[in-house]
Amino acid sequence: MKKRVFLAAGVAVLSAAVLVACSSGNGNKEATKEATKQATKQATKPVTYAYVFSSDPVTLDYTVSGNVGTKQITGNVIDGLLENDQYGNLVPSVAEDWTVSKDGLTYTYKIRQGVKWYTNEGEEYGEVKAQDFVTGLKHAADKKSQALYLVQDSIKGLDDYVNGKTTDFSTVGVKATDDYTVVYTLNHPESFWNSKTTMGVLAPVSGDFLASKGDDFGKSTDVTSILYNGPYLLKGLTSKSSIEMTKNQNYWDKQNVFIDDIKLSFFDGQDADSLGRGFDEGHYPAAPLFKNSANYERLKEKYKDNIVYGQQRGGVFYMSTNIDRVSYNHTAKTSDVEKSSTKKALLNKDFRQALAFAADRKAAVSQVFGDEVAPRKLRTSFTPPTFVQVGDQSFGQVTKIELDKLDNVWKDVSLDDAQDSLHNVDKAKAKFESAKKTLQADGVQFPIHLDLPVSSTQTDFIHQAQSYKQSIEEALGSENVVVDIQQVSDDELGNMTVLATSNNNVDWDINVNSGWSPDYADPSTYLDVFDPTSGPSLLGSLGVAPGTDNPAIKTVGLDKYKGLIDDANSEKTDLQKRYSKYAKAQAWLTDSALVIPVHSDGAQMLVTKKVLGSGADGWIGDKTGDNSYKYLKLQDKIVTSKEMDEFRKKFADEKGKSNADYQKNLDRHIQD
Repeated sequence: MKKRVFLAAGVAVLSAAVLVACSSGNGNKEATKEATKQATKQATKPVTYAYVFSSDPVTLDYTVSGNVGTKQITGNVIDGLLENDQYGNLVPSVAEDWTVSKDGLTYTYKIRQGVKWYTNEGEEYGEVKAQDFVTGLKHAADKKSQALYLVQDSIKGLDDYVNGKTTDFSTVGVKATDDYTVVYTLNHPESFWNSKTTMGVLAPVSGDFLASKGDDFGKSTDVTSILYNGPYLLKGLTSKSSIEMTKNQNYWDKQNVFIDDIKLSFFDGQDADSLGRGFDEGHYPAAPLFKNSANYERLKEKYKDNIVYGQQRGGVFYMSTNIDRVSYNHTAKTSDVEKSSTKKALLNKDFRQALAFAADRKAAVSQVFGDEVAPRKLRTSFTPPTFVQVGDQSFGQVTKIELDKLDNVWKDVSLDDAQDSLHNVDKAKAKFESAKKTLQADGVQFPIHLDLPVSSTQTDFIHQAQSYKQSIEEALGSENVVVDIQQVSDDELGNMTVLATSNNNVDWDINVNSGWSPDYADPSTYLDVFDPTSGPSLLGSLGVAPGTDNPAIKTVGLDKYKGLIDDANSEKTDLQKRYSKYAKAQAWLTDSALVIPVHSDGAQMLVTKKVLGSGADGWIGDKTGDNSYKYLKLQDKIVTSKEMDEFRKKFADEKGKSNADYQKNLDRHIQD
């Protein structure tokens, strides 16, 4: 259940580097002319996309794995039922059309005839049939897929099958009624169900091929261990070295594949300057520029008219608090009293709020991304404020109304993106003094020592940790709070945070190395991750295993939070009511300061040769974002900042109209 959890040091650089504007602007005439020119050239000259990757796939079994290392490959070689278009709308892929029953419980997909399975050598294996989607889900359930949480409570009978209450998969609500029709029956209406079909857990698997491979299906480095029905074929994979993909010449939608070869080299993050050099030397089609890199000033001057900034995206990186630490292998604490004092402090909401107001997020983010970029990346709400609309208000606007009811301290704090109204030393001091009175009465010893882990190999992130230490200690006083930076290996950092298997691994007090990205188009995709009974981020972010009766859960009020998200989730049909209830849950999460949002992914300073708008838009699914190459186009000319500004103005209108038209046309899919 770690699919969309990610480690800051591992992906912050790469996720920012690849996309400029993941959308396709038909109104941009210059981009269209350039794309036509490039398409003509492509007919005689193959186009190669070269860049880097930072995470090996644990497996190639796309129905089972939720890891970024797997999805960066399988999202390009496997097609599911639907995918995103240039405006972020869900459009047909393997399913050429679909219908929804009036009660919202039955989704029927018509499979496109002629879509084929291929080996990695491009040899035809067989046709993709409706039964392959049934096989894929059964395989995911049998193998206890990391992504089962997406669908286990959604599809009728699936939870009973997964938990062993039934061993007959035919009782599960997925049926192939003929070779080209697959039907899903849900437990309750989900307006966002279709957005889940872009995920690997619902992707097809050939039953014959699966049987022939057995336990070797999806073997991590074996490019022959899966079949391919997507735009690319995986030709080579060497751990911590290279990934090579080539265009599937028999792909059903090959006219929308403009890059012939993908060549990725392993990047350990230690030399961020190599990305800018790679672009400057003509090796990479796009690259971020970092203020701490050796070539930053030279490249910034050279490309001063070509500096552009990516848009903020759905991923959120955050500071989290360990509310039940039991392991102290990496600590500056020298006594049990210090350990006890820190634990009591982190269980105190006033103390956590003091940290939220004391931490200078902009200064810290600047250490990695630069002064120009940091303000553009800041995020103050764990759920992005524009993620959904609640009538004529944004989700953030409704959340703010609820937040102001909880504590006057939030009155002048904006939840909008790309602003910094959270850092406030006066508020930090006031909240700390309130906490200190309570804690002193409980025998707490000051200063409170907070262990903060950071990768020992990532210099910029060490500087970031030092920035947090400075701002917190200056605001609260080092006689009151001391941040002790603990440098650990990359593997240790992952195992202590996003890959933690028990609270014995969660060996820190505060952590700024984790992030979360959405799975589907509903606020629950963010807010359910801290569900005390099942939340996939609960352990790695708060040090408490989900589903336990750990007293810390009640102490910090997560039982009340559970009631809020359950109430929101119980509203299945009225989306405005549902979103309003989730806004109330988001307000509680913000007020609790258990997790303190810091910045989004995207919004990076870039130079690029990507055709503006090419690529699939959207924050959801395995086939959008930084690692998706279908629809992507390259050009010889470097994009100018003027071109980007003009493009965005035009595209915003196009996207708004397209999204509105899409919503209006959803009614045609409802069965009479």
